[in-house]
Amino acid sequence: MGKIGKGTGSFGKRHNKTHTLCPRCGKRSFHNQKKVCSSCGYPAAKTRKYNWSVKAIRRKTTGTGRMRHLRHMSRRFKNGFREGTQAVKA
Repeated sequence: MGKIGKGTGSFGKRHNKTHTLCPRCGKRSFHNQKKVCSSCGYPAAKTRKYNWSVKAIRRKTTGTGRMRHLRHMSRRFKNGFREGTQAVKA
């Protein structure tokens, strides 16, 4: 059976979840007892980020999501944030 140690025989006894879904990042990294997300650091105001994991920063950075507001800003900046005008007919 192999009840001692942490090998194959012990895996059948593992049925408690330590981490559940995080309200902020949506990953299964929210620790039930600590009430802290191991991925984004929720409920802390600042998102958890370390320079020793460059690839993790790249996954979470600006531009990996929808950018519902920010994606239009470069075009609006180029045109001087004009509003309420019509294009001149050629």
